Amino acid sequence: MKAGFFTMPLHPPGSNITETLESDLNQLVKLDELGFAEAYIGEHFTFEWENIPVPDLLIAQALGMTKNIRLGTGVHCMPNHNPMMLAHRVAQLDHMAKGRFIWGVGSSSTRGDYEMFGFDPDSDDRRAYTGETLKAILDVWQNPEPGFYQSEHWSFRIPEPEDNIGLRFHLKPYTNPHPPIALGGGSPYSGTLVIAGQNGWIPISLNLLHNRVIKTHWEAVTDGASKSHLVPDRNEWRIAREVYIADTTEEARKHVMEGVLKRDYEKYWFNLLSTKENMKSDINMPDSEVDVEYLMDNLWIVGSPEDAVQQIRELNDEVGGFGVLLAMGHEWQPKEHWENSMTLLANDVMPNV
Repeated sequence: MKAGFFTMPLHPPGSNITETLESDLNQLVKLDELGFAEAYIGEHFTFEWENIPVPDLLIAQALGMTKNIRLGTGVHCMPNHNPMMLAHRVAQLDHMAKGRFIWGVGSSSTRGDYEMFGFDPDSDDRRAYTGETLKAILDVWQNPEPGFYQSEHWSFRIPEPEDNIGLRFHLKPYTNPHPPIALGGGSPYSGTLVIAGQNGWIPISLNLLHNRVIKTHWEAVTDGASKSHLVPDRNEWRIAREVYIADTTEEARKHVMEGVLKRDYEKYWFNLLSTKENMKSDINMPDSEVDVEYLMDNLWIVGSPEDAVQQIRELNDEVGGFGVLLAMGHEWQPKEHWENSMTLLANDVMPNV
């Protein structure tokens, strides 16, 4: 099993964007030094908490400051994008990465983002849009026939080539036929992960889910794979989790209760979610009982290196095996505590899982 990272990121409204971008970049550099396999950066336009609208730019900058870590979008929310613009951005970034780019795509976004780009969040079919857009991008990479392409929400034209001036659609990805594609699932038996399985793409189970929900994700992947007569590989499955490790479990739990992890859940996640049902071991328990202490005891990986090893083994056994643990990103405050947590995860925990 490998260690990875998934950052939204999470910064309180009113944060200095110049400072938070630099901090998020420095996290990626540190993770590369520690030997993390990969890191994903989220995309949102209208949520101040998740304040990176263009993860491509941060990835491009990080590529020049790191050596080995693979970097991915987490995710490109397809309703935010015209397919022809995105086809060029992704292809160029793949060339810049030379094999270190993972293209995370998804259909979910925020109400504000939907409205910004002309969607009705209550009536428009974002999954259909995502499927149409992704198919269009993959098709033109494979066979960029000149012509007019159109859906309900976008249109573009590939011009007729003019050989005397080199005018043509020409930018295909570095990776043949395209960079690895990853899809995230955040609901029971995720339909998105059925699509991942059907196409042999990377499935990612998101961080706000109890193991009872996570287990349904592999069912979705395998059901999708069976439609295409594929055999899915559990080593390709990524599971995102809150991870905080200290020298002792008592110290780790104290840091969580006094630090940014508790802040981010009480000030953001609990306010954002309409229900905490997917976090619960028992769906009949009231939402009021799902607090930070409950999550530490039932969902998160928090403790000493020894306890973290045991918790990851239990997660792995309960879901039937997976390949990459994605530690969730937060502000590293205090910095020394979080750097110690990530160092312990890389050096003391993952080698013993």
